[in-house]
Amino acid sequence: MQVQLKKYTLPLKHTFSISRESHDFQDTLIAALTLNGQTGYGEATSNPYYKITTESMVAEIGNISSEIENFDFTTPEIFHAFLVGKGLSNFAICALDLAAHDLYGKLLGKPLYEIWDTTTEQYPTTNYTIGIASIEVMLAKMQEMPWPIYKIKLGTSDDVAIVKELRKHTDAIFRIDANCAWTAQETIYNAPILKELGVEFLEQPLKADDWSGMEEVMHHSVLPVIADESCIVESDVEKCALHFSGINIKLTKCGGLTPALRMIKKAKDLGIKVMVGCMTESTVGISAIAQLIPQLDFVDMDGALLLKSDIATGVHIEPSGKVIFPKGNGSGVQLLD
Repeated sequence: MQVQLKKYTLPLKHTFSISRESHDFQDTLIAALTLNGQTGYGEATSNPYYKITTESMVAEIGNISSEIENFDFTTPEIFHAFLVGKGLSNFAICALDLAAHDLYGKLLGKPLYEIWDTTTEQYPTTNYTIGIASIEVMLAKMQEMPWPIYKIKLGTSDDVAIVKELRKHTDAIFRIDANCAWTAQETIYNAPILKELGVEFLEQPLKADDWSGMEEVMHHSVLPVIADESCIVESDVEKCALHFSGINIKLTKCGGLTPALRMIKKAKDLGIKVMVGCMTESTVGISAIAQLIPQLDFVDMDGALLLKSDIATGVHIEPSGKVIFPKGNGSGVQLLD
């Protein structure tokens, strides 16, 4: 099995800001696995919060490239277990795992959602993310991209005022993501005001390790709260079920589709909501996420919509939020160059 890696710097349409950082570009790594005339593509973005760069991922994968090329590929799950055994970071594993799943589907001649015995007749609508900025800039972004659901990034001194102003200009559903910037008291105080303003849920308002604070929020918040930074890997799901209404799974953080599928099942068994989110991936990563949407309650897969230019074809999302699935198999991804 041949492995190829390519680094890209993806330009964003607008500066993207959350409570802890801002950026105009997103570095990403594309992994390609080729076997029997078929090539599968996977992706993992760099992330300063988790100290991951494209260079670090290339180095990790490069150290075992000969073993990958000699690997007797049968299923993505067996390949994933092999990668875990080699001690790679979850981000590097994600790029390879997504490529393995795409390859597997192409070898079988089926899209992944069919292999998983799901259909695309019903699925949740993705939100479109509005990063932290001045109210004028946030409004301009909303007007540029009319959408049925907006995820609004907060973590400022005027969070409620921002939502009040944005609400004057749209009837869309709002979701709030504070990216760990609030306290339990702020969350409990803000929740009823935000509920009246049409907010559906709050995502990770508290610091990732503030479990006592989240327990307080669980007992007193009038809005559901979804875990993000508190839910990284499979072992986090059970603990999150005691402190959150649901979890947001990120493929890069957990290590790809293979563990994500297990996390989805575990969360459903525990009776909590399931969301899958993105990390400003190109259409390569977004197309992998899209294969999961029949199994989800919520989805945040707007990453490619935030880019000035893309690097691949695959899943396409219309302004209504409707997902157009590609005719190709696997994740349906093809690189543009």
